[in-house]
Amino acid sequence: MECIVRDTPVYYETYGNGIPLLSLHGYFVDHHLMTGCMEPLFVQRTGWQRIYLDLPGMGKTPGTEQINSSEDVLELVLDFIDAVIPNQPFALAGESYGGLISRGVLQRRFQQLVGMALICPVITADYQQRDLPPHTTIVEDPQLLASLSPTNAAEFGPMVVVQDTYNWERFRDEILTGVHIANYAFLDKLQKQGGFSFNVDQLEQPFPRPVILFTGRQDSIVGYRDAWNVLENYSRGTFAVLDRAGHNAQIEQSQLFTALMGEWLDRVEEAMR
Repeated sequence: MECIVRDTPVYYETYGNGIPLLSLHGYFVDHHLMTGCMEPLFVQRTGWQRIYLDLPGMGKTPGTEQINSSEDVLELVLDFIDAVIPNQPFALAGESYGGLISRGVLQRRFQQLVGMALICPVITADYQQRDLPPHTTIVEDPQLLASLSPTNAAEFGPMVVVQDTYNWERFRDEILTGVHIANYAFLDKLQKQGGFSFNVDQLEQPFPRPVILFTGRQDSIVGYRDAWNVLENYSRGTFAVLDRAGHNAQIEQSQLFTALMGEWLDRVEEAMR
């Protein structure tokens, strides 16, 4: 589906009915990253309307001249929310860059939001200022890498902590699908503008509804320690840092991701009752 927001045709997909849950993906990828990790949560769970959009310059949403910064992206997402789920309570899941935008949504829709999941979130927009562990490959599979095209091996090998067929297939289907069609010129322009001009983590009061921060111990892209520093913003926040997991922790630790995210959804449903 398509929703015109600020003269930008925003592509999105919806599944199911019930409490709206908006999912925001990270940089260079598209909605497939979020459908891949979120939809398994609803195989045996009803009562949720899942909404997956492509952020500007990624997937099927173009990067337009009206969008020149992360604040512009935030405003677009807020207008999308007002258009698609106006005045409705909703939950939010944000991965990587989507986690940065999600915290902006929290500031601006504090009362409307019933819960938030941050998956390997960007906390510090400036890469040079992030507190990062070194990249570590825990499970190596040279034969798998040799079976891939040089381009795919170069994308997959240095990015992941666990090199195996399961992780490769999900990386191919959920991450590379977006990476191959991203508008890099537009995204480079956006990236140069940095994060927000305001402190997105300065709240008037702690957010009192269920939150989960899901991070990878070996995430050398955004790290995990910066996320710990914002935990006190969420009085009902669960913090998980998982070994054997990098920036694709939702894939590399898929069983624990499903369990922890399912428990978060349980808490949101309980709080709404």
